[in-house]
Amino acid sequence: MGTYRLTTLGANAELLDLPFDVPLAEWPEDKIVYVPRGISRHVVRFVELSGEIFAVKEAPDRYVLREHTLLRELAERSVPVVEAFGTVTERTDHAEALPGLLITRHLQYSQPYRLLFTGRAVHELQEVLLDALAGLFVRIHLAGFYWGDCSLSNTLFRRDAGALAAYLVDAETGDVHPQLSDGQRAYDLQLATENIAGELLDLDAARRLDPSIDPLETAQQLLPRYEQLWDELTRDEVIGRDESYRINHRIRRLNQMGFDVGELSISTEASGRRLRFDTRVVEAGHHQRRVRDLTGLVVQENQARTLLADLARFRAKWKEAVGTDVAEDEAARRWLDQKFYGTLALVPPSLRGKMPHAELFHEISEHRWFLSEERGEDVGRAAAVASYIETVLRDLPDSRVELEGPPTEEFEVVFD
Repeated sequence: MGTYRLTTLGANAELLDLPFDVPLAEWPEDKIVYVPRGISRHVVRFVELSGEIFAVKEAPDRYVLREHTLLRELAERSVPVVEAFGTVTERTDHAEALPGLLITRHLQYSQPYRLLFTGRAVHELQEVLLDALAGLFVRIHLAGFYWGDCSLSNTLFRRDAGALAAYLVDAETGDVHPQLSDGQRAYDLQLATENIAGELLDLDAARRLDPSIDPLETAQQLLPRYEQLWDELTRDEVIGRDESYRINHRIRRLNQMGFDVGELSISTEASGRRLRFDTRVVEAGHHQRRVRDLTGLVVQENQARTLLADLARFRAKWKEAVGTDVAEDEAARRWLDQKFYGTLALVPPSLRGKMPHAELFHEISEHRWFLSEERGEDVGRAAAVASYIETVLRDLPDSRVELEGPPTEEFEVVFD
């Protein structure tokens, strides 16, 4: 019987049933579940405990403790990362020392890049995947985090109202600084570009990459996307003395991109007033927090934007009908009951869980818009839901984790 030290941020009695005194590669099959995953230099296994999926990674104790601390610190800085749940250190198998274990919550509905680049609609996903990765880089750099080993394998992607949201999975090579220099940011992006090119070349050599995708050209698209977003978030802007309204315009534009402004400094000069944003305190999630405050829903940032837009339309129609103003929180309660949950209730329970509820609501709303445009009139909610179920939803793969058993083949798509 071996020994170990288990530390967690939450309580889960089933953790105690895991064989922590056994090397992770030798854990019995009845403890393991299989989910889509990227490539890792470490042994990684997934387990299901009380209906939740956890990733368990084996590494030396000092790396496990360091990465656990980094993941928590990044989460506190509003960086999209997997949730650090616990560590297992000082492990022994009888008298033999074993590496430590890092336990993180599995990101439900997420997919590794290998599935996205070999799946359907690859051309559209390629664009939004690169946008998501550039956005993730901007967020971690604004938080002062130098990744040092960014790769597609160290990132998970989750659908977000027609876009993708990128999450950092592996932080062990990174480090947090008060602020990154231009050189640190440039080198981080250089390493990322090289790693992405290498990963796509590997897929291409294995004939698992769409032939229309050029690995090197695709990897080189990351830097200009990053630079455009970084410039928008951090550049100084000079405005005339009679153009104060442009301050609100700039802040509103940043909010629409998913960022908040923590501090704004204004200095006067001959040509006008110079606006400077403190990039160390700009954080993501403006619309997510607004939706959570109004409705209690926890959603992705793009999903939050679409939900807020739908809520605004709902409130405007209500105000027009009654001829008086309607409080936003009152409108939100009625919208949530009648519009959001009312729409989801029209979808059979067996199909409702194929994607997160906010994404399903967005998809149905988009489908209704396209049908109405095609027919030249509003088709109505019930008809739109019925059409979406029959023409789209039934054929979609379930993006939830399957807990059946080991896959016989990691990839099914091979291009000849």
